[in-house]
Amino acid sequence: MTEPFPPTAISLFDSHAHLDAPEFDADRARVLQDARASDVAEMLVPAVTAGAWPKLHALCEVEPGLHPAYGLHPCYLAQHQDGDLGLLEGWLRTHPAAAVGECGLDHFDPGLDRGRQARLLLGHFELAHSFDLPLVLHARRAFEDVILALRRFGKPLRGVVHSFSGSAEQARELYGLGFRVGIGGPVTHPRAKRLRRVVANLPVEQLLLETDAPDQPGERHRGQRNEPAFLVEVLHCVAGLRGTDPRELAQATTTNARKLFLRPV
Repeated sequence: MTEPFPPTAISLFDSHAHLDAPEFDADRARVLQDARASDVAEMLVPAVTAGAWPKLHALCEVEPGLHPAYGLHPCYLAQHQDGDLGLLEGWLRTHPAAAVGECGLDHFDPGLDRGRQARLLLGHFELAHSFDLPLVLHARRAFEDVILALRRFGKPLRGVVHSFSGSAEQARELYGLGFRVGIGGPVTHPRAKRLRRVVANLPVEQLLLETDAPDQPGERHRGQRNEPAFLVEVLHCVAGLRGTDPRELAQATTTNARKLFLRPV
């Protein structure tokens, strides 16, 4: 049996957890309890479709420490309607949000219309700029295209590229554009050598920690449903790679997340 990590005694911020997902419907209260017992006190919960916004809003209204983001995920193109960006603008006017997203580009699945993805992404850029909100970006096999889209947009934006797996140079470019990178379960896998090298050397100011629960579990939970409580596994892995005290990294990454999503701090 794997020994648990010691508590940090510092509140952790899971910068990407789909706690509203149906995978948690049966035991969401227990999942939240375990997260809080593991010092994960706050979570950014990003939506993936317009139909998910009401459930996400209701969850974040009743559970302290949950912060909603509203958007249209590129992997759910078949569920998005032509008027959803207009609905998102109206929703943001009447529902407080910590961020716009999850949105972005996914070039892993060849069946996803790249032109439509790009148009939706531009619409999210416009809304984030208009409402002065950070973006939560998905960029699977699309880091260069996301960077190019941000440069072409030209107006000031900020946010996070979650589940980052790009190069050190791409991370530097993103930071120059106002974007941090989210690091989650994949970094805990020993075969992720390039990602580990990048994470070991990035400025701590650029780092956020995430789980992407219920997806992308770490090495200790391979094949299981991921949960926010498992963020401590990511914390200790990243701290080990950087030769840093886990408590110092916890404090730094929580501060980064709060500055990004909960301004002013």
